[in-house]
Amino acid sequence: MAYQRNPVKAPRVSGLALKAFVNTLESSVGAPVLEKLVRDSGITPWRELSPGDAPPLQFPLPPGAPATEPQSPAEQAVRAIAARASPPERETVGAFVRAYRDGQVDPVTVARRLHATLDTLEQGDARMGMFITRKPEEVLRAAEASAERLRAGRPLSVLDGVPVVVKDEVDVAGYPTTLGTRFRNQVAAVDATVAARLRAAGALILGKANMQEIGINPIGLNPHHGAVRNPWNRGHITGGSSSGSAAVVAAGLCPLGVGADGGGSIRIPAALCGIVGLKATWGRIPETGVPPLCWNVGHVGPMGLTVDDVAALYAVLAGPDGKDVVAQNQPAHHLSGYERADLTGIRLGICWPYFEDAAPDVVARCKDAVKALTDAGAVVVEIPAPDLNTVLWTHSCIILSEMAESMLPHTRERVSDFGLDSRTNLAIGRHFRATDLVHALRHRHRLTRELLAVMSGVDVIITPTTAISAPAIPESTLPEGESNLQVADALMRFVREGNLTGFPALSVPAGHDRAGLPVGVQLMGRPFEEHLLLRLGRVVESATPVRTPSLHVTALR
Repeated sequence: MAYQRNPVKAPRVSGLALKAFVNTLESSVGAPVLEKLVRDSGITPWRELSPGDAPPLQFPLPPGAPATEPQSPAEQAVRAIAARASPPERETVGAFVRAYRDGQVDPVTVARRLHATLDTLEQGDARMGMFITRKPEEVLRAAEASAERLRAGRPLSVLDGVPVVVKDEVDVAGYPTTLGTRFRNQVAAVDATVAARLRAAGALILGKANMQEIGINPIGLNPHHGAVRNPWNRGHITGGSSSGSAAVVAAGLCPLGVGADGGGSIRIPAALCGIVGLKATWGRIPETGVPPLCWNVGHVGPMGLTVDDVAALYAVLAGPDGKDVVAQNQPAHHLSGYERADLTGIRLGICWPYFEDAAPDVVARCKDAVKALTDAGAVVVEIPAPDLNTVLWTHSCIILSEMAESMLPHTRERVSDFGLDSRTNLAIGRHFRATDLVHALRHRHRLTRELLAVMSGVDVIITPTTAISAPAIPESTLPEGESNLQVADALMRFVREGNLTGFPALSVPAGHDRAGLPVGVQLMGRPFEEHLLLRLGRVVESATPVRTPSLHVTALR
């Protein structure tokens, strides 16, 4: 199949025009307008494309090779941070561990410094918009307990006393889980599994990070809690929907974050903010305690300053919890071969027309990443072009239908509580037919089988993470923002397939464009082979010059 991408035909709309457009979509005459919108965007050939004999189920993901170096999650985390010393300007997990061990600083001092900094960053006209909820006194109590353990030589793990931020899509006991809305304020009584694992490891949860409302857009502008500002240039977006988590890590406030990814929502902001983000295999990290917004394509996962940080957090978060059905039947997670920089025999799958369908600076930096991998011994294998129209509509139908259903009780009562961009997407989700959703689920099954066949001949597929670096925030449209499907498509072009199929994908910084904004490269692997993605990510990272953003906080000194 020759590479083809249909142009986005929807207009860019904001302000009164956007309000009128949304009101029309939600009115009695909305159905024909919605049908024209989706038809103009290419849904008709998708509806007519046969999925063959695929049933409407997730194709069973193959288990992958077992670990050759079996270790406990705690041992894996230690191994990850010991793999390489970080430069002094990067306050990685390893830097925290060494500073605590050597007595240079303690978690209480770190917590106080961070809260003082955040009190400045999160107020006034210069507000960065990174957090929705913080509880400084609670964090200070956790830091005091951590400091006592460290003094006694009994840390809970290498993450003991290390600050981490959690996206406000994950339940943390005692905090409301707003999902970025203005109406959902239930205080969680129990930690989500990932939050419980963070607490058990001794990590300091700084608070709940701002996010795109219900995670329904990849831009990162929240009409209720404010736009999250990019630490590289506060006039630019962070991407979404894990926007606050990415910005907090990029700014140096903590080396670790937890995000969620239903359509690139970890990888997109990781790329635009110059950090590392991992969407693990579907079910690899339990979703228990994460409100079900898009259960067929959603993933919760680690974000970090470096690949080693993400590897350490992945080691702690992954593995079944006995409650998440999807997470139960999987091989043990591991970091086999993680430190090996020799990539001889590794095959990189690339479809060059697809790879090059991005801004010139993005393509150039991602080609630098490919060169780093081939210099280390990997070889490039050309692969067929993806069917982008099928991927787009299959993913859009599934995620928007599921989000529309999850929000249906509230949209029936007070749809005006949602921002205009959310209302647009929810209206499209409600417009899809039952037959569309079954059709999409069958295509998901078929696309997974086809991708497995492609990956029998390669070890990873490499593309840019996003087709553009971070666009400028449309300041005049705030707080509501705008509907800009051209930008949304450029941000999501390379990420949808990983959510649809459940395959793991890692975004790693690959350098910067001419404006100094970060560029990310994406590595997508076979199911349950996160260890290989992390290994290759370290090679790319080692070859990429380190820079620090305009907003750069230090907590250890």
